[in-house]
Amino acid sequence: MKKRNHFCRKLSAFMLLLLAFSINSASQAPIPSLKEQGTAKQFIVDGKPFIALSGELMNNSATNIDYLKPIWPLLTEGNLNSVIAGISWAMVEPEEGKYNFDIVGSVINEARQNNLKLIFIWFASWKNGKSSYIPDWVKSDYKRFPHIRINENNPIEILTPLSEESRNADARAFAALMKYIKKVDSSQRTVIMMQVENEVGILLDTRDRSAVANEAYNGPVPQKLMSYIDKNKDNLVPELKEAWRVNGSKLSGTWEEVFGPGKPKGLVLPVRNLVPPMTQEEQDEALVTYPFYSDEVFMAWYYSTYINYVVEAGKAEYPIPMYVNAWLKQREHSWPGTYPGGGPLPHVFDIWHAGAPLIDILAPDLYRNDFAYMASLFKRSGNPLFIPETGGGARGAANVVYAVGQHNALGFSPFAIERSITKDEKLKQSYNMLSQLMPLIGKHQGMNTMGAVLLTKDNPSENIGFGEYIFHTDLRFDPNNQNSRSAELGAAIFIMTAPGEFYIGGSGMSITVSQKNPEYKAGFATVEEGTFKEGRWIPGRRLAGDDTAQGDNLRIGDDYNIQRVTLYLYK
Repeated sequence: MKKRNHFCRKLSAFMLLLLAFSINSASQAPIPSLKEQGTAKQFIVDGKPFIALSGELMNNSATNIDYLKPIWPLLTEGNLNSVIAGISWAMVEPEEGKYNFDIVGSVINEARQNNLKLIFIWFASWKNGKSSYIPDWVKSDYKRFPHIRINENNPIEILTPLSEESRNADARAFAALMKYIKKVDSSQRTVIMMQVENEVGILLDTRDRSAVANEAYNGPVPQKLMSYIDKNKDNLVPELKEAWRVNGSKLSGTWEEVFGPGKPKGLVLPVRNLVPPMTQEEQDEALVTYPFYSDEVFMAWYYSTYINYVVEAGKAEYPIPMYVNAWLKQREHSWPGTYPGGGPLPHVFDIWHAGAPLIDILAPDLYRNDFAYMASLFKRSGNPLFIPETGGGARGAANVVYAVGQHNALGFSPFAIERSITKDEKLKQSYNMLSQLMPLIGKHQGMNTMGAVLLTKDNPSENIGFGEYIFHTDLRFDPNNQNSRSAELGAAIFIMTAPGEFYIGGSGMSITVSQKNPEYKAGFATVEEGTFKEGRWIPGRRLAGDDTAQGDNLRIGDDYNIQRVTLYLYK
């Protein structure tokens, strides 16, 4: 009898343990991931589509938990659902092989308590092109961890991406970090994505001119890259396709034999490409040309393969999505070396895809005024759009609506968010509107039933079509009056939920509608303001008369709002 009771107690204990394990497994959210829906890639967090309505903290804000304490409430009041924060390699591995992740754990815990998701930046081998966040033991041992050399063999404070020793040390530390994050966060998934390094690329020259780099540059292009180019020759980005074609579409050779000449010997790059002063036309031309292309391709290959090795080590411990970000070409900084040459820019996307297949996203730090154009460039080659660093204010509020609605952006993040969010009412409004629309957006990403417009003084009107209907958007309050008062900026997202039924959210424009069949005209049947609460539409005022110009057009005021619209046809 005693044996039987003992067996029953053991069985009961086992069943309780099994039950506890089952409950824990059931409550554990799935790991964040990217998945395809239609023509889009979705960011899946806690099992459902997620758009990171985020902000990036200043570089060193997350190095002290007391400094962060008053910031958390500002972020939640600003309608953010996530925050991007930096982690310094120098802080977490002050001595080689000895790790301290206390600050990382504290930041995760504080974000969780404030109901915010986290995206970490791994400030390691490179930040803004330079190597300022590496540990002191790496900085001081320049023989073991060699630097890039420029011009006439001058060393600069940038680790060379051709060093296996530097790469391996970075990868070991990153793997240890990801192992720690998995340990403390895999059940709650506060950390949803990682940025690996920051704005990598060479400055003050077009390529590394150290002895090891010169030997590699004058040697054959790696077969792995040539095989990728040959396999994808019909779908290469235009800049790579043209450079390869002009130089004979060779399947082997040195970098210059395959991709053309590099920077001439003796040419020293200025910090800004203004010496001698360039005209407006020369600046415009420099933005769309790609001098010294073989040098940039060479550096892109070594940066991408280095970072892919680091990413591989990290994903082996905890495979959440990982991305790299790019410092963009821009006026006055449009030659490689005046911006970080070799970084993940659209004209070298194929090099990065070949060298770093484990990186999920190539992301722009997008401060340029031609936001719509640059956003479209970063959708090349199936790359999903994620904007980890940009400006806020009224322009940022409009840009995020356009990026999400037109390009299925996975996230948007103004920089130095703790300094701006308290007075950034437009961004708060925009984030609130998109938060309400999130479930609807998730259903329509990649399904050709969602789109957006971005109106500026240079682009004051735009048409967008869905099925048989065409919406005509205009910054003017009355689109039929050339002298009508006009908004400075406008953005709107359109979501078609059924034939002739749309939810339209935005600010700063009037909207008219027509029908593609010229035999018919289209009109607004029902127009109502409202809000979404937990995915359910709560109608507000029903609009007609003066509020719709007697049915002629929708008027979306300065404040971001949502309207439900149904259409009808007549002739």
